[in-house]
Amino acid sequence: MKIIILGAGQVGLSMAEILSRENNDVTLVDIDPGRLEGLQDHLDLRVIEGSASHPDVLEQAGGHDADLVLAVTNQDEVNMAACQIAYSLFRTPTKIARIRSTSYLSHPEIFCDKAIPIDVLISPEEIITQQVLRLIEYPGALQVVDFAGGRIQLIGLRAYFGGPLVGHQLGELRNHLPTAKTRVAAIYRQNQAIIPHGDTVIEPDDEVFFVAAHDDIREVMSELRLVEKPGNRIMLAGAGNIGLRLAQALEQSHYQVKLIESNRRRARQVAELLDETTVLHGNAADEELMTQENIENAEAFCSITNEDEANILSAMLAKRLGARRTMALVNRSAYVDLVETRMLDIAISPKIATVGILLAHIRRADTVAVHSLRRGAAEVIEIIAHGEPSSSRVVGQRIDQIQFPPGTTISAILRNEEVITARKDTVIEPEDHVIVFVIDKQHIPDVEKLFQVSVTYV
Repeated sequence: MKIIILGAGQVGLSMAEILSRENNDVTLVDIDPGRLEGLQDHLDLRVIEGSASHPDVLEQAGGHDADLVLAVTNQDEVNMAACQIAYSLFRTPTKIARIRSTSYLSHPEIFCDKAIPIDVLISPEEIITQQVLRLIEYPGALQVVDFAGGRIQLIGLRAYFGGPLVGHQLGELRNHLPTAKTRVAAIYRQNQAIIPHGDTVIEPDDEVFFVAAHDDIREVMSELRLVEKPGNRIMLAGAGNIGLRLAQALEQSHYQVKLIESNRRRARQVAELLDETTVLHGNAADEELMTQENIENAEAFCSITNEDEANILSAMLAKRLGARRTMALVNRSAYVDLVETRMLDIAISPKIATVGILLAHIRRADTVAVHSLRRGAAEVIEIIAHGEPSSSRVVGQRIDQIQFPPGTTISAILRNEEVITARKDTVIEPEDHVIVFVIDKQHIPDVEKLFQVSVTYV
């Protein structure tokens, strides 16, 4: 696939690295030569310096025969203009753009071929908002991702003493929860991946990823740790686009929300837009303010300003002062590895979350959803099985007959609105939505090839 990526920021560069390693023809465009320097030496791609929305730059990047334009610069207007030009001049088949402004996103009707021809809109703010809401909904979870329109969810959490399954073999899970539709997809022990089997014993501090039907999630979580009830008091730091969206969503779910903002003017603006949230002007790293606002009673504290350091420090302070769970928005990958679990509960990476959503629209075969796990080391994908036994390597096959790459497991299947727990003897049928866990994401292209139908299929 020939792909033009516009913008060499964190998301653009991450996508360039992933897609170039998956044998795509990638060209990366950015107006800042410093961002492009040295990339051609260690990545298999082309780089072009220039404005992403200029026709001559897009032509130089190969716009005439590009299969996809991915516009992820920091400016919405540049991304929209680039997609417009790619469509008008080159008839590029697929155009994906990152749009941040809620003013644009609140009018989806403008994004069509007759107006602004963008095929897929990506909103990092909306992605992060939904991610935080899921983590608040399931206290104790390290990661929560949806598949099959929310009917199936994957949860990552740390096993602790007190969970009935901790210290026991996985095979006992079926005895404990005979009707639950669930399967453990992977276990990480001291950062080493373990492929789970029936005789695998769950140990304290294991990081366990399981897939289950939505209605069975809490029951399965209770097998691995003492499950906390979702609390009602939430404190947020940062009233930017994410903070405002999150406060509005939490209000609708009847949470008691306090929102701290250091900019007085912005605090006033946001206060006028929120109905039930208490908006405070101040610094979330101010111990006196946090104490006055009873941070020790907060079920969750989430710092979502534009500064990594401020987010980390305020979340650490909230943790020390008694907040039950702390989360911080952290852009730098090095910071994520450093602070998570040691200093705060969850470090949320906008880059990893956004890249996963983008990959779902770029990957081969019929991929519905892609989610990166463990800071990008593993992936879980929802992929549709097409074809017949004569044209597909998976349709009509039992799961134990399929030659999957090492470390790859099928966890669940959605078939005609029914959630099916994957077993060795489960047979994949046409149009099944298959949830595949891949411990080593380097094997993703091999998984996609398995699900591609032969060229004779119509």
